[in-house]
Parts: sequence; C-alpha cells; structure tokens
Amino acid sequence: MSINISDSASLQIQEMMKEESDNVRLRFGVKGGGCSGLSYAMGFEYDINEELDTTFEANGIPVVVNKQDLAIVEGTNIDFKQNMMGGGFTIDNPNAIANCGCGSSFRTATNAGAPSTDC
Repeated sequence: MSINISDSASLQIQEMMKEESDNVRLRFGVKGGGCSGLSYAMGFEYDINEELDTTFEANGIPVVVNKQDLAIVEGTNIDFKQNMMGGGFTIDNPNAIANCGCGSSFRTATNAGAPSTDC
C-alpha cells in the first residue's frame, strides 16, 4: 500500500491526534458525491473491521483504508499547506483523471462515482 503523507501533513495530523485516544488511526478513503463523482474522506478511526479494512503506517501515522478504496487511492500524496489565509490538507491522487473546479471531488478512469450538484 502506498499512500504518502508529507512531513508537514504528518506533523499536523500528529497534533490533531493528541486530542484523541491512544488507539486512534487516520482513516483515508473516498465516498460517492461531489460534482466529479468521488470525494475524499479523512477522519479519525477507533474501530477497524479486519475483513473490510487494511492498515499500515505512513510517515509515522497509523492509517486505515477500506479495501474497496485501495485501487482508487494507491499512490496518493497527502500534504498540508499553510498560507496567510490559514492552512489545509491537499491531496494529489495520480489515479484521478479529472477534478472539479473547486478541487473537492474527482473521478478515475475506472470509478467515477455518482456526480451530484454539491460542489
């Protein structure tokens, strides 16, 4: 499994994880929706379903991904950018063939999801 978490994203995630319990992991994946069909989902996970999920470590961060999402997110780079207006995570997915104008949804050659008007 290859999801890359940059040093700046790792530091930000570690800071956020300090406010959670000891057994928390970063859940990363996709969900249907957005104007291009798929949207990224990122949050904290406490319960792992070994039949449905795979776990690994990326740059010191324990990560869990649903096995159905693996092919879609393989090779994705997660970064954290800080600027004068604040900061946020950026996701660069080499499997995405199209992104919506606002950058919050995407589609791949094999899985476009169900587009919506929410963007």
